[in-house]
Amino acid sequence: MKLITKTFLLFALVMGISATISAQPSLYVEGTHYDVIANPVRTSDPNKVEVTEIFWYGCPHCFAFEPLINSWEEKLPSDVAFVRSPGMWNATMELHAQIYYAAEALGVTADVHDVAFDEIHNRRNFLQSEDAVKALFVREGVTEEDFDKTWGSFSVSSAVKRANTRMRDYGVRGVPSMAVNGKYLVSVGDNVPTQTEMLKIVDFLMQKERNGS
Repeated sequence: MKLITKTFLLFALVMGISATISAQPSLYVEGTHYDVIANPVRTSDPNKVEVTEIFWYGCPHCFAFEPLINSWEEKLPSDVAFVRSPGMWNATMELHAQIYYAAEALGVTADVHDVAFDEIHNRRNFLQSEDAVKALFVREGVTEEDFDKTWGSFSVSSAVKRANTRMRDYGVRGVPSMAVNGKYLVSVGDNVPTQTEMLKIVDFLMQKERNGS
């Protein structure tokens, strides 16, 4: 009889704890800490949680975010796909988006991505012309011939257009912003005061997607 009583009490305790946990309010709230994207955007791999950073090389906040997001990326589990997508609202931003996708096409993203940020924010070379961009690529070991063939190529132009469409589909209003699995958008603001907090919300939304909730 005592064993049955103890078992019942243990069961009641566990159920009580579970009910308390489920009744607790969510740490982050839709419309306050993150937005739901009106029309979900298709991701490249349905078997992974896709996280997209929307950035601009000319943005000082994006530049400051780089060490933080690079460290965060290194710790991501295998079920997460992290991608970068340039934001663009004007001709300069489109040019900078072209830098990203030309570097990707040439296989020099690892070299050019950090250098482009450094060039703009530390060297004060704002990379506002094709000639300035070409000089940067050549300095990083790309031949002029390869640059010329790639810079205005169909594949690079198409990638820039897709990024522009993706940004608008997400409803991005500023950079840096983070989209989670094509469903949620997070950015720094009144209720998300720091970039560190933004990444915590991204982690929360990643788990939300894993749980299917």
